[in-house]
Amino acid sequence: MTFINELSKAKVIDKKAIQSLKKEIKSSGKTLEELILEKDLLPEKELFKLKSESLNIPLKESLPKEVAVGVLEFIPKDSVEHYKMIPIELKENMLEVGMIYPEDLKAQEALNFLARQRNFNYRVSLITPSHFQAFLKQYQTLGKEVKVALEELEQQLQPGEKEATPKSTSEIVQKRGDAPISKTVAVILKHAVEGQASDIHIEPLKKETRVRFRLDGILHSSLILPTEVHPSIVARIKIISKLKIDETRIPQDGRFSITIDGQDIDFRVSTFPTTLGEKVVMRVLNADQRLVTYDKLGLEGRNLEIIKRASAKPFGMILVTGPTGSGKTTTLYTVLDSLNKEGVNIVTLEDPVEYFIGGVSQSQVKPEIGYSFATGLRHVLRQDPDIIMVGEIRDSETADLATHASLTGHIVLSTVHTNNALGAIPRMIDLEVKPFLLPSTVNVIIAQRLARKLCPHCRKKVRPSVRTRELIKTELDAMSPEARADYNIGEDLVIWEAVGCSQCGGGGYSGRIGLFEVLEMNRDLGEIILAEPTEKRIAEEAKRQGMISIRQDAVLKMLRGEISIEEVIRTTSTAG
Repeated sequence: MTFINELSKAKVIDKKAIQSLKKEIKSSGKTLEELILEKDLLPEKELFKLKSESLNIPLKESLPKEVAVGVLEFIPKDSVEHYKMIPIELKENMLEVGMIYPEDLKAQEALNFLARQRNFNYRVSLITPSHFQAFLKQYQTLGKEVKVALEELEQQLQPGEKEATPKSTSEIVQKRGDAPISKTVAVILKHAVEGQASDIHIEPLKKETRVRFRLDGILHSSLILPTEVHPSIVARIKIISKLKIDETRIPQDGRFSITIDGQDIDFRVSTFPTTLGEKVVMRVLNADQRLVTYDKLGLEGRNLEIIKRASAKPFGMILVTGPTGSGKTTTLYTVLDSLNKEGVNIVTLEDPVEYFIGGVSQSQVKPEIGYSFATGLRHVLRQDPDIIMVGEIRDSETADLATHASLTGHIVLSTVHTNNALGAIPRMIDLEVKPFLLPSTVNVIIAQRLARKLCPHCRKKVRPSVRTRELIKTELDAMSPEARADYNIGEDLVIWEAVGCSQCGGGGYSGRIGLFEVLEMNRDLGEIILAEPTEKRIAEEAKRQGMISIRQDAVLKMLRGEISIEEVIRTTSTAG
């Protein structure tokens, strides 16, 4: 009863209530903490802070988003549920264990027994009941759930039966029954969504099938499956994507939607034949995560002002450039969302439609039946649009139609494939757009990359190396005085580096941020386009405008502690 006496001394609960609680503990069989929270006598956080001080055990303020499968195996699920203790993180054979009741002698004995049996050392942290319940929801991890499904699959085979090479994917599905395979696929999809993966890769190797999730732009191995189940997994995905399950010789594209934890999630599916079998890549499209604000994109200051100014014009093109996977679509959707008002008609042509936006007429092009961007654009212009989004300008016909649409009173948003903003004008001329049309039609050109953000919970200040200091100096010196006003490279200059903690799963990074350069169309740039539209001349005008390059934007974000020097180099090496 030590803790209840501490509460009495602290006078956070009156004496009458304390006496009542003591009686109720004996009669109800509930713990003191359960009764206090049930009766709403103290907020959970305040209660457990007092308990932490009373027991002299640190309170765990937050749990990691995901606990590694290997860590979970240190404490069996029945012990987790019975003793209200959870494995949190393992570092050099030291396991951090979260407990609601670390004072419970039986829980202590159980933990000591597990530590001896499984040969680990441990330290205890106090956790709240709400953290414990959140952990329980995640306890059935990817590896364990798939293991159960695969065991069910093996039980369907006759004793002594060996796996033979299937004649077709439909044959192997019929032979085994679909339930365990369906469960395996469902588990993979569920964990990809819960882990906030952007893509799922299911790829056949010589002796196994590897499942990888793309997190913050980097692929991570998440699961290894027996190679013999690969055709069944692929067949199941093809079935729900409405693809031909017996066609394994050519690539196929499909799509399906499911609800996971109350969220409507779309999956864009691509199959690709390889010498070892079909590889499947699924893009995870979570509509709840689509809409982001300009500041979350990483747009700020001069760049943001120009984009807002260009968006407010009654007509003209907003072009976004960058390589595949650089976040162009997200930027277009963010601009589109800011323009999505009751009094305007917005129509999009996409390949494919990645997210569905309320109030916007979205159409997916299908080149295989002759419905291309150019064909669709002709028909869109008959739909009385105010704003048109074209997924990509990739041929001269689309470029010509988009240019003329922007001339005739429409705002046109689109993407082109170039390395930087300077290359967009020469690219449009290569696509046979007449140079004299571009100054009147292009409002702004945005180029971008995506960089991994440093985890704010564990990033560490460090002194930059000589080489890094030189890079910073070079980029700051090339900026306009206004852009570099808040930065200097004195002796006190510091940057941040990735460390790794439970909040970021040990990776040191959490989420991604855009790196941008924004080139605005003005009279001087228009004259250069008419006279000598080379990247060199455009670059001179961009510098005169005070444009911040992608690398300069990266350096500024590094100096603010948002990204690391490694990310600056990784993401901007091809942006020049």
